Amino acid sequence: MRFRHPDGTTVHLAYCTNVHPAETLDGVLAQLRDHCEPVRRRLGRDRLGIGLWLARDAARALVSDPSALRDLRCELDRRGLEVVTLNGFPYEGFGAEEVKYRVYKPDWADPERLDHTTALARVLTGLLPDDVTEGTVSTLPLAWRTAYDDAGAEKARTALLTLAERLDALQELTGRSIRVGLEPEPGCVVETTGDAVAPLAAIAHHRIGICVDTCHLATSFEDPHTALDALTAARVPVVKSQLSAALHAEHPHLPEVREALAAFDEPRFLHQTRTSTAAGLRGTDDLGEALAGDALPDGAPWRAHFHVPLHAAPAAPLTSTLPVLKSALTRLVGGPHPLTRHLEVETYTWQALPPELRPRGRTQLADGIAAELTLARDLLTDLGLKELP
Repeated sequence: MRFRHPDGTTVHLAYCTNVHPAETLDGVLAQLRDHCEPVRRRLGRDRLGIGLWLARDAARALVSDPSALRDLRCELDRRGLEVVTLNGFPYEGFGAEEVKYRVYKPDWADPERLDHTTALARVLTGLLPDDVTEGTVSTLPLAWRTAYDDAGAEKARTALLTLAERLDALQELTGRSIRVGLEPEPGCVVETTGDAVAPLAAIAHHRIGICVDTCHLATSFEDPHTALDALTAARVPVVKSQLSAALHAEHPHLPEVREALAAFDEPRFLHQTRTSTAAGLRGTDDLGEALAGDALPDGAPWRAHFHVPLHAAPAAPLTSTLPVLKSALTRLVGGPHPLTRHLEVETYTWQALPPELRPRGRTQLADGIAAELTLARDLLTDLGLKELP
């Protein structure tokens, strides 16, 4: 979906396909048929933006076979779909029964992360619509914090500098500009937008910036306007933003609140949990750890890294951080000029929701994704953006 900002800029809205498990190119093609086109039809649009997640095997197949890449581009066109952004964070196995810490491998100290991201950038130049010259890729925020030392930091910095050089060369070759954004996430080396400033300043290249995920932003109790103003002051580009909402518990000391939270403690994904105290941010790596005892102070609200559907906040006594998303969006695209032109709804946890909230089959899932995109569209038009055909 495309929108015209009052300054004339085109802003793209997509939904991320990492909600649909697929490791191979055949799996990606099936996603387009079974999920993406049905969502587009529900929205009554001739064209729908999707933020493709291409796992390692799918990316390798596309970068090594130009005809496969052309076929994918033709299939996108045939189904009324377009791609301007890729989710390059998960590497493989994102649909596994247990993902947890594995999603952070390989990190930016491992040459495979550089190779994979380079492959994604090359693929994206071949997928961009004919009238679009800029694509974006979101990526791991360097590494999970416990697997990182000075040697790793230096390897990561060198890898990102190499990536920037490769992206420059790719533009020379194709005429398409690809930018990559580190996506701050709780528990990682770069947990907050503030943590991103120093490593990105060390690279100081316009092709390497930040991807602001509004669930992660909220989980770390960052104020969106303060965070985005600081990034602007530091000249850190917001390459893209993922529109998502975290789980919020206002009174975590109450037994009924803990019981409600426990329903979201599931085995597939890591649900980092945070609270803001007078002494600073406190947290656990997973929701179950927070609920197990006194690992986390419960005198102030808790937020958990669980991407809940934008249009359907959990039932009381829980809620979501949708207000943080709205505030961030106001700063991102509500001003005289947009801070970013690529927005991506990213709720990958539909099948990890408590059983009574999970979609039963493809039809309900497509309905839910369409409802999220409708909410996002309404937020954008309320900010003065005009939806384009």
